[in-house]
Amino acid sequence: MSIKAKQVAGVTTLVVAVVAVLSAYHLATLARLSLQETASRGEMLAQAIFQRARVVVEEARTDPYTALHEDGGIQSILASSIGFSANVTYAAIVNSDGVAVVHSFPSLEGSQMAGQEDLLPLVDAGAIEQLRAVYSDRTFEVRKPMLTGDRPFGAVRIGVSTLLVRDQLRDALRRAGGTILAALLIASVVSMLLSQWMLRPIHVIQSGLTRLGRGELDVRLDLPEQEFRDLGSSFDAVSAQLSALGRGAGTGVAMVPGAPTDFESVMENLEDAVALFAPSGELIFSNTAMKALLPGSIADLAPDNPLRQIVERTLAGRKSNGPISITLTEGHHASAGPAPEGATPGPETVEGTDRLVISHAIADGSGRFIGAMLVARNIAYLSQVHSTVNYSRKLAALGRLMAGVAHEVRNPLNAMTIHLELLKQKIARQPAAVGVSSGGSGMAGSAAPAPDLTKHVNVIAEEIRRLDEVVNGFLKFARPDELKLQPVHLAALISDVSTTVAPEAERRGITLKTECPEVLPEVNGDPGMLAQALLNLALNACQAMPSGGTLRLACRDAGRRRVEVEVEDTGEGIPPEHLERIFDLYFTTKEKGSGIGLSMVYRIVQLHDGEVEVQSTPGHGTRFKLVFPQA
Repeated sequence: MSIKAKQVAGVTTLVVAVVAVLSAYHLATLARLSLQETASRGEMLAQAIFQRARVVVEEARTDPYTALHEDGGIQSILASSIGFSANVTYAAIVNSDGVAVVHSFPSLEGSQMAGQEDLLPLVDAGAIEQLRAVYSDRTFEVRKPMLTGDRPFGAVRIGVSTLLVRDQLRDALRRAGGTILAALLIASVVSMLLSQWMLRPIHVIQSGLTRLGRGELDVRLDLPEQEFRDLGSSFDAVSAQLSALGRGAGTGVAMVPGAPTDFESVMENLEDAVALFAPSGELIFSNTAMKALLPGSIADLAPDNPLRQIVERTLAGRKSNGPISITLTEGHHASAGPAPEGATPGPETVEGTDRLVISHAIADGSGRFIGAMLVARNIAYLSQVHSTVNYSRKLAALGRLMAGVAHEVRNPLNAMTIHLELLKQKIARQPAAVGVSSGGSGMAGSAAPAPDLTKHVNVIAEEIRRLDEVVNGFLKFARPDELKLQPVHLAALISDVSTTVAPEAERRGITLKTECPEVLPEVNGDPGMLAQALLNLALNACQAMPSGGTLRLACRDAGRRRVEVEVEDTGEGIPPEHLERIFDLYFTTKEKGSGIGLSMVYRIVQLHDGEVEVQSTPGHGTRFKLVFPQA
């Protein structure tokens, strides 16, 4: 990241942070004021109902509750309470048992009113608690207790909702977002102009260094800024010294005697195999990677060896040759075609390793030929890197897709869950309304709900929960849990997997075999993830043998500090046209398959720096081989 980019990012981040903090303070203040206004309106309404109720009770000649129920003034105030404020949802007078004596909704008179959270403590709460309450879809109440002497007579309860407050906050948040975006744009433009002005001396120095690199001597820098004036003087002094050395040497810039070089260190750490040859064919230098291909001089190789041939053509014609593709086989033999059938790998190489070889002709500054450079690049390694990059791109795209799924699916699921809970509460309250008289008329309330209505609601809730688990499964594939690496004994892990699979194998008539030596090197891995990968492969194998067969789980020491695990079945096999796509996400040939299982296996193996191979013959079975490095 350049200095200019860092400066622009720092200024814009600071400006946006300040604007965001001020906007958050504004939203918190707005929420507090809106809640205070709502509470004040609720208290005014409760006070008005209380005053009227007190007069009615004092003048009552019969039962005071009946007087309250029949009083037209009370009914009028309660009926108009809904229009008193947009936040008021209901108003009622309840007796000491919580039963509605008079209600703004007459159909609820005589029913038990569930207690709601008091609004007044929320007004004095902190900003975070207020914002959480505003966005919680809860109903609050403003209460005014009623007493007869020292005994509780009942209470005036005003129901208020925070929906209007939420709408106000949403509008304010939209304005705050616009302000932050505008501040970001303005800060970016201003910081870019400032950085251009402040970094001008660095551009001047860079220009001077570029001129020195082209061979221009005695370069001078014009740095008017006081802070860079000393640096400019030092640069001018170095430039003058180089100019003097160049004039003393007569040609170009003189090399300082004894100056250290990191040439050999750089060449030794290259992935490519590199060797330098003199015009006579003598080997001058070869790095570690080339020594595995060329242990001695070029004359030690067979006359038909492609490495020897390409170097000799370059030395003879003094022109670059290649690139050509060769295949390494037994004893470092390199052939220009495929490896011979039955050849075995040599001690430092791998059978069938493809290399891209090129030989460069090297000339000095005057054009005189001084030797040849041989470069051999591992094509198999590049293919593996390319495959890893492509897989990483797929995972990145999947991560973005899963973020959209989480937003677009979970939000409706949460809303459905909330409203389903409200429906459960309403269903639970319906039986309590049976037998409650309305206005002394003795008419029965609503009938109890159908006996299987709750069962249907529970089924809906269970299906919503199951769908949420499916979404969680997708998210887990896109963003798996952090690896908890530890030494893992694969024989014990395979034993646990076989125990888990045994019931399914027995149900399908499958013979289960495990072949693991007691002494086996451990691997460094996550036991849970490795067990999941092996279990997925074992269950897939069982599904591939609907008429029975044999499932073999085996592990062994593969040498070269690697451990192999094999999952082999005698099932239907995989068609050749599908073999290259089985690890692609969502690819499946099963009628109800998800296409995630084998993709998850491939990813788990990759996360453990392992390899996975598959061999399959249609009608005879499939074998998966997982290779992991030792711990």
